[in-house]
Amino acid sequence: MIDFSLRSSKPKTPVVAIFILLLLKLLLLRYFFFHEIMWSRIAADAASLLVLLSLLELVIPNKAKGIVYWLLNLLCSFMFFASAVYFQHFNTVPTYTALSELKQVGGIKDSVQSTIETANYLFFADIVVITLVWVVGRLMGRRPGMSAPLRKRWPAVVGVAALAATVFFIANDRGITNEVLQAEHLGFFNYQVAAGLKAKEEAAIVASGNIEETVQKIESKEASFTYQDHPEAQPKFFGAAKGKNVIVIQMEAFQNFPIHLSLDNQELTPVLNSLAKDSFYFSRVFQQIGQGNTSDAEFMSNTSIYPTATIAMSTGFGDRELPSMPRLLEKRNYEADTFHVNDVKFWDRDKLYPALNFTHYYDKPNYKNDHFNEFGASDEELYKFGVQTLSKLHQEKKPFYAQFVTVSSHFPFNVPEDRMKISIPDALKGTQLGNYLAAVNYTDYAIGTLIDQLKQNGMWDDTVLVIYGDHFGLQPQDNDPAMVSQALGIKYDPSVTRFNIPLLIHVPGLPGQEVKQVGGQVDIMPTLANLLGISLKEENFTAFGHDLLNIDHNIVGSRYYLPTGSFFNDDILYVPGKTFEDGSAVNLDTLEPVADFAKYKPDYEYNLSQMKLSDEYVKLLPKRE
Repeated sequence: MIDFSLRSSKPKTPVVAIFILLLLKLLLLRYFFFHEIMWSRIAADAASLLVLLSLLELVIPNKAKGIVYWLLNLLCSFMFFASAVYFQHFNTVPTYTALSELKQVGGIKDSVQSTIETANYLFFADIVVITLVWVVGRLMGRRPGMSAPLRKRWPAVVGVAALAATVFFIANDRGITNEVLQAEHLGFFNYQVAAGLKAKEEAAIVASGNIEETVQKIESKEASFTYQDHPEAQPKFFGAAKGKNVIVIQMEAFQNFPIHLSLDNQELTPVLNSLAKDSFYFSRVFQQIGQGNTSDAEFMSNTSIYPTATIAMSTGFGDRELPSMPRLLEKRNYEADTFHVNDVKFWDRDKLYPALNFTHYYDKPNYKNDHFNEFGASDEELYKFGVQTLSKLHQEKKPFYAQFVTVSSHFPFNVPEDRMKISIPDALKGTQLGNYLAAVNYTDYAIGTLIDQLKQNGMWDDTVLVIYGDHFGLQPQDNDPAMVSQALGIKYDPSVTRFNIPLLIHVPGLPGQEVKQVGGQVDIMPTLANLLGISLKEENFTAFGHDLLNIDHNIVGSRYYLPTGSFFNDDILYVPGKTFEDGSAVNLDTLEPVADFAKYKPDYEYNLSQMKLSDEYVKLLPKRE
């Protein structure tokens, strides 16, 4: 019998039981990740477990093995539970680097709690049963033991064999660029090892690298792709907003589909609909965020650099001197301020904002808490304080670049009843879709209050207004695309529609137009720079995005909610499989699958190269003194 006790007069271990339990939990984790169990890859999970347990058998004293193994079981149970919840929220298999963001959980506890599924607690079922058995045994004065001690030599023999198998599995499959497929083939533990090896190799490249040489490689690679059919000496709209104030609004969890959409004859976004008529409305822009989510969107819109997707950029690169829009505008006597109703330490923004060269940041203590949601102040309060602050600069004739990060439409999209601006149909009440539409509508309403205040303070005609979404809102596991399509009367694609975010740029005096050029969040900064009359080439500014008003073709990559190698180009969204050939593609216009995508392989290879060069570049940026 297995010894569940923590003390024994003989060296007894529950290693076999722990192996079986952890292997079963790894199979359960596979099911949560992939919704199936790839039985042919169980050997990879077993081998990694045997390496770990063999090592413990060799180094842990016999009398301590009981407690060590059950603590290991408890630790793994928490790790698997957290990983399953992480995947349900981010649709990405977490690596060890995600541990650096555990401190953020407290700031989004409502979102985390809404993500947890009851089935996730199965990871702790055995612990509950074992605890009950142990308690009953103690009460009855019984302590079951193991029939015979295990032989002393097996850990070394089994460990070496398991290690050889593990090395084989990792060497064979770590070249898969699609992280989800790589994790499915390697197993959870081996996937962590593969991520560590990749990080070590990249670090070695950076350690021997030179930023000037990297910039030359970036320029050379960019020259190989035709962004413009007929380059012009002077870009269109160059300097059209020169000297104007700039307000950038990053809308939380805001997808593009609600724009120009009605629900029971109610416009979901009347303010943005009206604004789109008088603005550049970019209808085919897609999210590209990494592990930092909202903070990564802030990073990209200010730097035009890809997130690495292995760590939040605010955490990993907040110690750098980041090339950014605030730095470019500082040369032109602008003040750069950023406004967010949460604590500035959330997602390490206290590091990110100095790295981006913002002059001031205004966080939680500056706003009246009207208890809108778990973050406190509403978007209305955000804008009220923001305009009061910026109006002083305007009166002093000090040009400003201001960033507003909204949170009123944050998951789980709970808008207080007295702040609702539309009526949700009975069929959608209480659903995530219904709540999301109400939250989007409120976000739109609050932007209207900002515009009204700018007009009242005489600032509207002197201000460029940039508005974009940071990432998707509707959680895929809770919103069947067919259901969403039927409820809203649109075609909702689980990938294209989900990742499509709005981008609007209002420039006083310019007529509005819809721009259908495909783009991403890395393109926001170059597009705005052109309008402000800033030549990135003359500034020797390295940007991975492009001015959407002056290109004819584009490729933008994504590698977090989509696997590495995924990209949007003029025609399709492509997602790789184990190789390019067994990937999949969706037409951006028809939202129908594309069977023959062989001609896009050069785009796939170009995108991978851009991602790699971006990582190399950002890691070589100098640290701030």
